[in-house]
Amino acid sequence: MTSTVAAPRHRPAETVEQSQPSAASGQTKQSLLFALPKGRLAQDSLSFLEQAGLSIPTDTESRKLILPAADGSIGFVMAKPRDVPTYVEHGAADLGICGLDVVRETDRAVYEPLLLPFGHCRLSVAGPAGAPGVSHAESLDAADIDADPASSAQVPGTPLRYMSQPRIATEYPRLTRQFFDERGVNAEIIALGGSVELGPILGLADLIVDVVQTGTTLRMNGLVEIRSILESQAVLVVNRASYQLKATEINRIIERMRLLTA
Repeated sequence: MTSTVAAPRHRPAETVEQSQPSAASGQTKQSLLFALPKGRLAQDSLSFLEQAGLSIPTDTESRKLILPAADGSIGFVMAKPRDVPTYVEHGAADLGICGLDVVRETDRAVYEPLLLPFGHCRLSVAGPAGAPGVSHAESLDAADIDADPASSAQVPGTPLRYMSQPRIATEYPRLTRQFFDERGVNAEIIALGGSVELGPILGLADLIVDVVQTGTTLRMNGLVEIRSILESQAVLVVNRASYQLKATEINRIIERMRLLTA
């Protein structure tokens, strides 16, 4: 008992350091910690990193929160997509991959050195296809269109910016507010955590702002895409301090990834 208590006082400094478990693996210390999004971008992100020559985790189905790469060189945090920029901004992770839509919505102070060739989608306004207030594209004010819409949720012949206090359901309240404010629309923003298509169906909202890829989910729920707010794709984000302190390692990764995007 006595020798066990006294041992740390006489243990060599390097032995003490090695005995402390790394946050990345619990056993070995990785030089970099990479935050990746769970869900639809996860597999694409891992495949892209592997193509870029990075070692990736061998067991992505593990319940561990932080996974070591196969060679132990990098730790991977599997996080909710919206948390990735937060982890990176605050230095909990050195790098991360997430959607550009998430970076713009969360407005985190991170470097964005590279757009990645996957995760393409768009953030769009959508509304009920059969609603009385939905008219066709030709009735839109051309100056108020960001993309070629299929239809518009508005009083026929009236530009969207003249709508009176529409209710908008969305997972993107910041970008939605910005979009409608810029058009002089006094919209009521209803923040939801998912399944925003239910907003118009249940009478909670007049319109929605959501991510669209193929438009299948909208059509299945009787909604039509009106116009695009933001074109999005996966993006690499880097912590500002790490970009300076670990420049050699991070730039090597960026250059490997850049070769695949050329």
